[in-house]
This record gives sequence, structure tokens and C-alpha cells, in this order.
Amino acid sequence: MVDSTSARGLVLAGDPVPAGDRPGPDGAGRELWLVRHGESTWNVLGLVQGHCDQARLTRRGALQARGVAADLGARPIGTLYVSDLRRALQTAAPLAAALGRPVIPDARLRERCLGVAEGTGLAALPAAASGLRGGRVADPDARPEGGESLRDFYRRVAAFAGDLAVRHADGPDAPAGDIAVVAHGGTLRMLTAWLHRVPVEEMGWEPLGNGCIRRFPAGLLAPVMNR
Repeated sequence: MVDSTSARGLVLAGDPVPAGDRPGPDGAGRELWLVRHGESTWNVLGLVQGHCDQARLTRRGALQARGVAADLGARPIGTLYVSDLRRALQTAAPLAAALGRPVIPDARLRERCLGVAEGTGLAALPAAASGLRGGRVADPDARPEGGESLRDFYRRVAAFAGDLAVRHADGPDAPAGDIAVVAHGGTLRMLTAWLHRVPVEEMGWEPLGNGCIRRFPAGLLAPVMNR
């Protein structure tokens, strides 16, 4: 189902996107769709993934990817951006095929780099290294050895979002249609915070299911100069 709150909509893969929500032919009401990758082999094992690219989609993850394509394949999506990590690329492939659009990989959409913690048990990652506690950001400058802090992660994702805002600003040369981004749970949280002008110190860290879809009005990208 689609949440009636326009800036915080959430669609779970497999739920239909109402046809009445589609924008008109003049381009008004364009949407920004944020998609988390499908379930991966490391999700099942409870391992820290980060930048490590060994994980691939499970059978369930592949079904979730096809569910994303079923939900969004008929939308007027003109541009599809994807993290360059395998689990995101595998999730985006059915959607790209349904849309008849190429994927645009961007390394800035990767999950947070967690350095030496990658490949270890997620449950064993201490708050002193993650910077997260009680479902919120507790220390934006904490980092595991060799990894990114949450502040670094925010800046990386914000750089992508700022470029996206400039590229898709209203004008004769702007790409037409909705925008889709297929990435990771942490990346989507950072993008959501950026869209709502929430600084990293004030961020929550809510659960995001594999294959979930978040819908936002593309107009939230517009006020880039005020950030």
C-alpha cells in the first residue's frame, strides 16, 4: 500500500502501485523512488556487508527484485541509478528490463564502508564502532578501523543527491520522467535524511526491509542551493 503522507510514502515489494498515482503528461507530480536491494546471502547469515561485494541475491531476494519490477515497471521512470555493488545491480536488472532503460551505476550509492567489521556478525558490531544506539545516530564520528563514519557516509550520499538535484532540475535539458534509485538500507536512510534536511546528528535509523520501495515527490530535490 502507499502511505498517504506524500513525502514519506512506503511501498513494500509485491504491493501494487495505484494507477491513479501516476503523474500527468505535463510531468507534474514526478516521483523519486528509492529501492533497497533484495535479500542477500549475507543478510541471511547476519553478516556486515558494507563495501564487500561477495554477497549475491538469494532466491527470495531474486523474487523481491521481480516484485520491484512488477510494482515499478509500468511507471514513467526515465532514469535508473544503482549502487555498483552486485546485490544492488542484481535487484535493478529486472526493473531495467521492464522499463527498457539502462542502469546508471554510481559508487556513491554504496552501503557504508565498515572496514575490518565487514564479513563479521552484525549483532557483534558495538555501538562504539557503528555510532548507532537505540535506533538512532548516537555518535556520527564513530567508525570501525578502515571504515567510514556516519558523517563521512552522509557527505558521500549527499554529494550524489546534490548532483542528482542539479541534473534533474526543471529545464529543457533535464531528463524526463520519474527517478529511481536502487541501493542499500543505510544509503536510503541517508538519502531520506538529506531530502528532509535532517542533519546526521539528528537521524533515526529505522528498519528497512529488503526489496522495500520508498516514494517521495521529486520536488524535494529542488532546494539544493539552501543546503
